[in-house]
Amino acid sequence: MAIHIGRRNLIVMLASAAAARPFAARAQQGERRIGLLMNGVPTEPTYRSWADTFVKTLQTLGWRDGQNLRLDIRWSASDPKLIRYYAEELVATAPDLIVSVSTANLQALLQTTNSIPIVFLGVSDPVAQGFVSNLGHPGGNITGFVSYELSMGGKWIDLLKQMAPSLARIAVVFNPDAAPQSKVLLRSIEAAALTFKTEVIAAPVHNEAEIERAIETVSREPNGGVLLAPDSFTAQPQHNDLIIALVARRGLPAIYANTETAIRRGGLMYYGVDFEPGYRQAAVYVNSILKGTKPGDLPIQMPTNFKFIVNLKTARALGIEVPMGLMLRADELID
Repeated sequence: MAIHIGRRNLIVMLASAAAARPFAARAQQGERRIGLLMNGVPTEPTYRSWADTFVKTLQTLGWRDGQNLRLDIRWSASDPKLIRYYAEELVATAPDLIVSVSTANLQALLQTTNSIPIVFLGVSDPVAQGFVSNLGHPGGNITGFVSYELSMGGKWIDLLKQMAPSLARIAVVFNPDAAPQSKVLLRSIEAAALTFKTEVIAAPVHNEAEIERAIETVSREPNGGVLLAPDSFTAQPQHNDLIIALVARRGLPAIYANTETAIRRGGLMYYGVDFEPGYRQAAVYVNSILKGTKPGDLPIQMPTNFKFIVNLKTARALGIEVPMGLMLRADELID
């Protein structure tokens, strides 16, 4: 089956291939081979730093690319066609192991192989999504690190309501193709909203026009807000910037669950996982598997490191007085 790649995605593919070329050139017979299927793009500093953290941790564990390891990195840009393309490409190289970042990447890999060991990151409840039946002893060929618990749905709404007590409706913006976990998280968010007497408007988006339409819809009546659900599509810088500009123009409070980068670019609040430690932990699991441990014998780890960040400058621009309680709870205040 032919896969049609657009111009933008072709650029991402070329950048990804260029980043991987030095690794391939130095590969030596007898090295262990692993693949890393990242979401996002290699030109985004935050994602690049996470990949670098993974590589550096492997080095501290004795695994050095070009010496005893060959590392193939691919960047899926949260694009369904690229995700499928790179999943198939990495599996075809017959690696000893693949590290997968995001639910969409993991889903594509599991559709391609049921034997190559996989360590995942950036995934919501893997039991609820049917990837495994048991967290403590997953069995099969996968293990990894959960980034989003279902209970976080209530936390996002709670923080939004504290920031804007008159909030009556929340648009939950996500790309269902880039974030298959959205259906599970959306149920959690809708259940939590009942407690806060808040209406939830599901707003699936696939392009910038649909993003604009979703923000416009929730802003037509007063007391609206926006929740950016975990989703590597809306976390892309160009989409982040568009959303930040749109909610500012409409005067809407918003909480970002996808990446803290949004808050540093002008978003109002972030609550979610501190992702970097997960990349170090993933390297430890990779080391263990390369030394003979079966992935299914390694327990899937739940998130333990969270961040709550508030952008005070954005709050002032929206005319919001940040409650003292929220400021005291914040791990970081940006001003």
